[in-house]
Amino acid sequence: MSKEIKKADIELKEAEAAAEESSAAAEVKPEEEKKADDKLRILYVTPECTPFAHSGGLGEVAGSLPGALNRLRPSAGDGHKRIDCRVVMPLYGQIPEKFRNAMKYLGYTNVAITWRQQYVGLYELHHEGVIYYFIDNEYYFHRDGLYGYYDDGERFAFFSKAVFAILPMLGFEPQIIHCNDWQTALVPVWQTATYHLADTKTVFSVHNIEYQGNYGSGFNDDVLGLPGTEVHLVEFGGGINLMKGGIECANVFSTVSPNYAEELKDPIGAFGLDGIVRRNESKLKGILNGINVKDYDPSHDPDIAAQYSAKDHAGKALCKQELQRYLGLPEKDVPIIAMISRLVPAKGVDIVQQVMDDIMDQYDAQFVLLGTGNPGYENWFRGLEVRHPDRVRSLIMFNIPLSHQIYAGSDILLVPSRSEPCGLTQMIGCRYGTVPIVRATGGLKDSITDCRLGSGNGFVFENYDPDSLRETIIDAIGLYQDKENWDKLVTFAMKQDFSWSHSAKVYREMYESMI
Repeated sequence: MSKEIKKADIELKEAEAAAEESSAAAEVKPEEEKKADDKLRILYVTPECTPFAHSGGLGEVAGSLPGALNRLRPSAGDGHKRIDCRVVMPLYGQIPEKFRNAMKYLGYTNVAITWRQQYVGLYELHHEGVIYYFIDNEYYFHRDGLYGYYDDGERFAFFSKAVFAILPMLGFEPQIIHCNDWQTALVPVWQTATYHLADTKTVFSVHNIEYQGNYGSGFNDDVLGLPGTEVHLVEFGGGINLMKGGIECANVFSTVSPNYAEELKDPIGAFGLDGIVRRNESKLKGILNGINVKDYDPSHDPDIAAQYSAKDHAGKALCKQELQRYLGLPEKDVPIIAMISRLVPAKGVDIVQQVMDDIMDQYDAQFVLLGTGNPGYENWFRGLEVRHPDRVRSLIMFNIPLSHQIYAGSDILLVPSRSEPCGLTQMIGCRYGTVPIVRATGGLKDSITDCRLGSGNGFVFENYDPDSLRETIIDAIGLYQDKENWDKLVTFAMKQDFSWSHSAKVYREMYESMI
């Protein structure tokens, strides 16, 4: 394992150097603005973005990838250009005041949603080397949450059309508009059907194909207003499917891991859109997400009890002790198994339910859950704690600082997903030396290799069934007792490079192939 650790150590240093550069990144300089024509110009369209307003993995991607792209530096003679990637998102009510106060008002215009004219305000913010644009309309976006409203289809149809309306106000002509998930799928549709912007290509990225933006057949007349000859672009299954339209109309269709790209060609993995995916597979790219190694860094994390690194992870024991103390669990040297997850069927909760009581009864281990979701699942985990009061804690909540404490203080991270387009939690677990147990699906399969087969950074099981999960948990508990080899595994996992620096280069190649 020593050669792999040495190579991983070099990669980790490169990733941390990129993170330091990100931390020190200045605002866009005027002289760089003047050279905009020498850059590859990308407008990244997203319904959410960290640190402004986010609900999941897409927000973290949108908050990390554009900055990583802008930090790429071409080498002499390699043919690459610098990238100017800018982000546009809705001006949600929950965006913190500190960001709002730093925004510059650029002006306003209007867009038509069928017969209705709607106000479009535009604000700009320079933040950590990226220019962000915020589309303002209080009727659509000044609400408590991001999604889950009766008029979500209309809200994001407005947002997608507003992207075209603000372009003349930007002083920035994108060569590529990169859209994400069903909420922005109408951008490539309207580009194809209505706007026909010259010298502008579109990318449509699917982060989770389960959520497609399905509406009734009357949605076009009520909201979209596509010409009758173009309605076929979004028609599917007797209604309107916005994601289908995005896949069909975009110049490139991408997703968040190579393995997930393959799974989308299968009826089970594509939730009914497998035929559309296969028809468009010549333009399909699978690119593995990264994580923000600056935010997830146990050597500088202010939320954990003690800092530590891959070179010296003695502080992890102190984090574990503090976590046990905080949770009121016995402070003893047993493996802590953690699960940090939304409690929905895709996350594998049903097979966890079938094994965790037995694991807690038969093995000296502790278990902590952090997450919310299906009320039935929430109640089951509450019951698990009641049945095992000295071994289990079920924290039914969303709490980012606490999640960092659990990553740092636990030994094993449970990610038994039935489906997982990419997954970030397994990468974060590695970063904190909390060894992942994952099922071989989507990005979990692309990012974690089974240490039982040789050099690996976690445990992987193939079949989605309780017996496979139980056997893998037992193997992990067993290896934990072998302190020397467990320590080597933790070191190897921590030295994996899951930064955006590699993925950004792959995205750059994709963009350049389109121009």
